[in-house]
Amino acid sequence: MADLTTNCGGIISPNPFWLASAPPANSGLQVQRAFEAGWGGAVWKTLGTPIQNVSSRFGGLTIGGVRGAGFNNIELITDRPLETNFREIYETKKKFPKHAIIVSLMVETEDEWRDIILRSVDAGADGLELNFGCPHGMCERGMGSAVGQEPRINERITSWAVKYSTVPVLVKLTPNIGDINPHGLAAKHGGAHGVSLINTIKSIIGVDIDRFVPEPRVGIQSSNGGYCGAAVKPIALHMVAQLARNPNFGLPISGIGGICNWRDAVEFILLGSTSVQVCTEVMLKGYRVVEDMIDGLSNYMDSHGFTAIDQMVGKAVGSYSEWGDLDLNYETVAKIDASSCIGCQLCVTACHDGAHQCLHPQTHTRVPLVDESECVGCNLCQIVCPVAECISMVPVDNGWTPATWNEHSTGAKQLRPKKGSHP
Repeated sequence: MADLTTNCGGIISPNPFWLASAPPANSGLQVQRAFEAGWGGAVWKTLGTPIQNVSSRFGGLTIGGVRGAGFNNIELITDRPLETNFREIYETKKKFPKHAIIVSLMVETEDEWRDIILRSVDAGADGLELNFGCPHGMCERGMGSAVGQEPRINERITSWAVKYSTVPVLVKLTPNIGDINPHGLAAKHGGAHGVSLINTIKSIIGVDIDRFVPEPRVGIQSSNGGYCGAAVKPIALHMVAQLARNPNFGLPISGIGGICNWRDAVEFILLGSTSVQVCTEVMLKGYRVVEDMIDGLSNYMDSHGFTAIDQMVGKAVGSYSEWGDLDLNYETVAKIDASSCIGCQLCVTACHDGAHQCLHPQTHTRVPLVDESECVGCNLCQIVCPVAECISMVPVDNGWTPATWNEHSTGAKQLRPKKGSHP
């Protein structure tokens, strides 16, 4: 059986599943219940000068009938006294000595950073996470993403934290930037032991079209908040992979963003994450979602011959390249399994109106005809098909040797003739 023990930048936990810094990690009793359910670690809800939160503060986006597929919040850091938080951190660590407690922090001056770091370590923190990503409320006060968007400030404050901490320091990065690399490198130059990403994305979840106010509504007003949940996973995977493949980076990554099940976790690990953090799925379904995550990851590792998490980390990074390095002579075409096709014609409509007009209805059968001479292998038909594995994209042996755009542009290789040229 695979060993799920995780070492993320020197922070050791019995498995890679951590609660992200958010309402599910707001108190000692909550974190203790999470550990009892099987979570390997928890990033405590961000500590700093306690604030007053607004009401209401959460917003949900329904996508394809799935409620909460996208999630938004305008909640800020802890609203509980620091003394209470530190006491509960101490009590929780004493009860669960083998589980990882990472304390998220956000303050302003160097003196404040020194004080809150020393108090966190004294309370029993196994690691610290510097919150440089909050996109609302705190950034207006010169903290959160206001720090995360400025590499020089990121590096400076990280260096303060590393100077005063005797436990590993992770830097939580904001996605509200154009390129994640300078920000990850700033954390590294500041001495961080690893990074966490992504934090939430600046957003407006929706608008009340009767009251003419954005959601979530606070009286007669609202504000932008942080977007998270299943819908942000592709953005998070991209940013994690960008750092993981940067040869100048090389730090451990705690992946965050839209992780809902064990498959999501595996994807993050394969693209470079050593641990994974979950928030929204726990808020929607409770702590016990981790049971399936642990079982699924363990079974996956056994079936693929992995005995330790480290063997998986970054396994897919090498296959992530720039567009100019993709093989333009590689070719696939759509194949339809006639025995499972239900004749809904969704693929025909999608292909004719949104793709390359290579699928056609037939009068003698419910199964559409694929014109392989025009099929460009775009995958749209497979995406809209409601029957699993009814449409597959099959590689074609077209006789052309692999060639990339970069090779073609230098005259080194030739590209196969184009297909799908219908107006």
